[in-house]
Amino acid sequence: MPRVTVHLLRHGEVFNPDGVLYGRLPNFHLSERGHAMAELVAGHFKDQADAGNAPVYLVASPLTRAQETAQPTASALGLDIVTDPRIIEARNHFEGMKVSKGELLKPKHWRYFVNPLRPSWGEPYQAQAERMLAAARDARRRAFELGGDGAQAIMVSHQLPIWATRRSAEGRRLWHDPRNRECTLASLTSLTFDGDDVVGVSYSEPAAALLPGAATTPGA
Repeated sequence: MPRVTVHLLRHGEVFNPDGVLYGRLPNFHLSERGHAMAELVAGHFKDQADAGNAPVYLVASPLTRAQETAQPTASALGLDIVTDPRIIEARNHFEGMKVSKGELLKPKHWRYFVNPLRPSWGEPYQAQAERMLAAARDARRRAFELGGDGAQAIMVSHQLPIWATRRSAEGRRLWHDPRNRECTLASLTSLTFDGDDVVGVSYSEPAAALLPGAATTPGA
């Protein structure tokens, strides 16, 4: 069967001076560092293109930070950005809040902690992985139509959906300690497909030079 790689690209750093969990809220733009991260990723893919292995299909979450991360790569490769709502950030009860120990201990939130394995405070991990993998398989098919065997696609998404997708693809349990996610800003989690089956997962950080000092507040 033909092999295609779909790169799950996490967006760059977000301008978020209040440190809120921004989730699906609109108008959270990249910071200056985030734009620089997006440019580094674009350079990474341009180097691949110059070597004769250019990604041929580019998809992004509808959220502002994902669209802004995708733009330099679209310009570098001459690709249109296809917007896919299936790769949006996870839903989360705490969206828009500055999450702290004091906030989490408020009784009004307690009912959202009844099942941390699902999790009960937001979109189930399983639902995230399913929608992301469905979108990745569609991106795989479109990339193959455009580039044939060995083609590449890029999907610009968000940390938690990417991490849930990776754990699902690797056959691992989906509940996890958020502090242990391997999905830094502007990182690539790359799925190798043989037909519609994921047969390999790799990880890289083309913007690693800009990670020291970057914001660590997650989107969800």
